[in-house]
Amino acid sequence: MPLSHESGSGAASEFSLRVSVATYNRLVFPHPQNGMSMLPLERKATVRNGGAGPVHVKAQPFGGGVRILNPAPLQVIIGEIRFDSEQSKQEQDFRVLIPPSQWEAVKQYCLRHLENPADRELESLPHRELAEEFAGTLNVSLTPEQYAVQPLGFVVENEPVPTENIHVLRQPTVRLYRIFEVRIVEAELCKTMLAANQQYSDQDLGMLALTDAQNGGKGQANSVLILPLHMVTESYLKLAPERRYSKIVIEGHELDESVLVILGEVEVPQYQRMWEKRSAHLFLK
Repeated sequence: MPLSHESGSGAASEFSLRVSVATYNRLVFPHPQNGMSMLPLERKATVRNGGAGPVHVKAQPFGGGVRILNPAPLQVIIGEIRFDSEQSKQEQDFRVLIPPSQWEAVKQYCLRHLENPADRELESLPHRELAEEFAGTLNVSLTPEQYAVQPLGFVVENEPVPTENIHVLRQPTVRLYRIFEVRIVEAELCKTMLAANQQYSDQDLGMLALTDAQNGGKGQANSVLILPLHMVTESYLKLAPERRYSKIVIEGHELDESVLVILGEVEVPQYQRMWEKRSAHLFLK
């Protein structure tokens, strides 16, 4: 795999392990009519093969890559940082290539710094990603008064899994997620999200992505999918633990296996969960 966009010394073959560090959000709100806990997910349509097709539509948790705010301390551990793509390098996203022997040290570094909400080395709160994704999926300018955030803990995938990221397709990847519960507290925003859920079918979203590709774009389109939280949880719990780590179809929509990351009630052999024992009333602004 060419590494022209990466920095650092040493043979490229030594840097065979990709590390992806992200925040994922268990986004919830009460249904305005019956109070049922609803789970919004980001619904993404992507045209594969450089815009030639086919179109893949899936839903995944709101969230995204953790930004490296100060690279110097991380460089002490791994040397020059080798980003997995030019895009990750430009955005300073924690998607890097390392020798497999460095994974444990990198993991402990991330756990230590992401636990601190005021950390100056890694982006440890979800606000920026939430604002960007609400703008992209709902055309909403999210404000801090509309939601409350509670840290839930961490999920780690220690065993490498080939990534579906188009920039580094099939690269063996380990993952670390900082998990938050985000409660939407403004009633009008809840109604806006429910209305957006009905705006596009998966087929409609796929056509928007195709149109974007034909017009020279990235071949992507985003919207929101909202399902009852208990329906999603129970659908996974019906499966044997060894069969849960997979995509699943609910109400005709494909849910990415990453949805399991935010479902602490669902045991998954591939995940090391580190859930925090905190009061349910402790929220961060």
